Amino acid sequence: MAQPKRKPRTNAYDHGAIEAKWQRRWAQDELYQVADDDPRPKWYELVMYPYPSGDLHIGHWYNYAPYDTHVRFMRMRGYNVLAPMGFDSFGLPAENAAIQHGVHPYEWTMANIERMREQFKSIGPVFDWRREIVTSDPEYYRWNQWFFLQFLKNDLAYRAKAPVNWCPSCQTVLANEQVIAGRCERCETLVERRDLEQWFFRITRYADELLDFSGLIDWPEKIKTMQRNWVGRSEGVELVFDIAHYGLDEKEIRVFTTRPDTVHGVTFMVLAPEHPLVERLTASDRKAGVEAYVRQARQASEIERLSADREKSGVPIGAHCVNPFNGEEVPIFVADYVLMGYGTGAVMAVPAHDERDFGFARRLGLPVRVVVTPPDWDGGDLAEAYTGYGTMVNSGVLDGTPGDRAFDAVADYAEGQGIGKRVVSYRMRDWLISRQRYWGTPIPIVYCDECGVVPVPEDQLPVLLPQDAEFKPTGESPLASHQGFVHTDCPQCGGHARRETDTMDTFVDSSWYYLRFVSPHEKDAPFDPALAAAWCPVDQYTGGAEHAVMHLLYCRFFTKALRDLGIVAFDEPFLRLFNQGVILGEDHDKMSKSRGNVVNPDNVVKRLGSDAVRTFLMFIGPWDQGGSWSDGGVQGMSRWLNRVWAIGIRDPSALDGARQAVEELQRVTHKTIRRVTTDLERFQFNTNVSALMEFTNHLNRVWDARSVDAAAWRSAVKTLLALLAPTAPHLVEELWERAGYPYSVHQQPWPVWDDDLARDPEITLVIQVNGKLRDKLIVSADIAEEEAKELALKSERVLSQVAGKQVRRVVYVPGKLVNVVVG
Repeated sequence: MAQPKRKPRTNAYDHGAIEAKWQRRWAQDELYQVADDDPRPKWYELVMYPYPSGDLHIGHWYNYAPYDTHVRFMRMRGYNVLAPMGFDSFGLPAENAAIQHGVHPYEWTMANIERMREQFKSIGPVFDWRREIVTSDPEYYRWNQWFFLQFLKNDLAYRAKAPVNWCPSCQTVLANEQVIAGRCERCETLVERRDLEQWFFRITRYADELLDFSGLIDWPEKIKTMQRNWVGRSEGVELVFDIAHYGLDEKEIRVFTTRPDTVHGVTFMVLAPEHPLVERLTASDRKAGVEAYVRQARQASEIERLSADREKSGVPIGAHCVNPFNGEEVPIFVADYVLMGYGTGAVMAVPAHDERDFGFARRLGLPVRVVVTPPDWDGGDLAEAYTGYGTMVNSGVLDGTPGDRAFDAVADYAEGQGIGKRVVSYRMRDWLISRQRYWGTPIPIVYCDECGVVPVPEDQLPVLLPQDAEFKPTGESPLASHQGFVHTDCPQCGGHARRETDTMDTFVDSSWYYLRFVSPHEKDAPFDPALAAAWCPVDQYTGGAEHAVMHLLYCRFFTKALRDLGIVAFDEPFLRLFNQGVILGEDHDKMSKSRGNVVNPDNVVKRLGSDAVRTFLMFIGPWDQGGSWSDGGVQGMSRWLNRVWAIGIRDPSALDGARQAVEELQRVTHKTIRRVTTDLERFQFNTNVSALMEFTNHLNRVWDARSVDAAAWRSAVKTLLALLAPTAPHLVEELWERAGYPYSVHQQPWPVWDDDLARDPEITLVIQVNGKLRDKLIVSADIAEEEAKELALKSERVLSQVAGKQVRRVVYVPGKLVNVVVG
């Protein structure tokens, strides 16, 4: 017999229609536009803005969907939340696209932004799009130039010739932070070293401040550790070795050491290949060999030169310096394991007490003199360098100085004799901002034969990028060959001048962008100072930990510099920082096109809905740890949302349950409010979703049992919707409307729990050992079996009975007793 046809469902969950409906409504109603004069307490929550690569991939969703959930949560908690979005739109990919495909960087960038902006909207975010910034817009980058001029006026910007990291593939200079294991972080090409005139920001002036994290409310310890290591503060002594006998302008070689107690053990001096004294001190009969060695050494990256696995090489330059502590002549070498960028570019070599120096000395037959006694030393030769501390020997007047006093004793002696002084050294170098590229902010400087280096006057900003530049991989900025750009008039004398053709590092753009969001279209200043004072600093910042020693460090420096210039009145840009993890492919590998495991979120959203994707991404694991994509998992999340839908559309008017069940539902509801609130406060989105799943399971059991009345059901479901609203905003908005509640759910106050109502009922749990009563414990009525057994075994009265005996089994009778069986 044929089965009768089912009637079409009129209340089906149509995610596509629902999400489109509410995205249109929110935009029409300007629901997420933020008023600066709103009387509610402010909360500025910012997520790192994206580079406009062309498409939002699932990694973008993993960054932005949980962030959006937290912003919605804070809005419902009564805050006036600023949650802006923009595009970090300068950079190499756009210029490479121009070279490879013949499309202008501006056109490529703007087309990508338009596409990504629309994809962003499919997430259903709370972004106030009126505040959007695009860093490649002259409206924005003119203020990069203005900041540069302020830094220049205040000795925070300067030009110097310096060895730089050069990527031969990208044809540009890289900051030290952009070199990973000796390779370009973008294209992984081996990095070379070149000498170029470059512009720098004096970040080292703020080294000690950057080590002070007291102004930060909540930053991950790993980020603070990475910044501490990058700044690399070391206390030591700067000693001088005499070279006055060569008749040069330089009369001494200065070295920095944290082990001044070893100075009497110096048997050779090493200069970095880049050290200016190498050329001046090298003997004529050594020049050819030294120059060849220097050329070879400078082809290697700093990482390669410092590698512990690399054999240390070097050549003598035919010169010597004098150790001021003992008057000995010390031969000078040039060696690649010494870097100009660290310390002074010169190292006093003490082979008996430094592993690198020991190996170098052994290969070249140089003396190894012990000046710090190893434990149980018999006075003989060392088989390896002793790098610890001990009593000073072979050290002249300082002989016998114990190790715990040696540093201060040598430092005092050096300062008393005028041959050294206590100093603090830093690993961090000044921030190199020059880039030999087109698609970046032009540096507002001209060069005049008469006037020299001349800053562009502020009233002539912005210095615009020409639209008709030619893009060729020549190693110079396309601006250098653009005659209309290069040739200009000197602002001081009116004569012929040449523009600076380098552009700024794109990290300059992101070092202050958080300030521009408060007044993104301000014409007379980089931002409105009153609005910046009202909104800043950022209360909560989220983004990847990979930016620890670039973007985050530069932002902190920029803020402190602006404070000192009187432009802002606070010390730190971001009070709280949360780093999300990385989403992996279904195969648990990093997503990449070559692996074929990249997930296109547009397809999944079309099939299952934005809310399903959002909720799944938050459920896969702790946000700071990341997780793996799963097609089955996101389908399971879609099924759960359909169950939520079914709960939300039920008509409870016929329910008439018992008081006891109503009280139990009330208890579960308040416990869920507490759990979800706590989880969202801590960015624990996965356990937030778990709590809501448990709540829906309880609601379904209640419905099936018809054990509560209509009022209790409606109240509980209303709470479910409010708690779920930040996570699944479209679904909940639709159910909220269908329930007849006032628009919009996202404007409603966050539910508040009552501790008394959330408290679990308690029972007395009897604890027995071999059937005999030994203890009684007051516990929650719904205590889990494992917890009950654990409490029983920890009871002092039980421990005294089982001492020295074997616990054979533990029997649990739910709600009544635990019996520990021993033998």
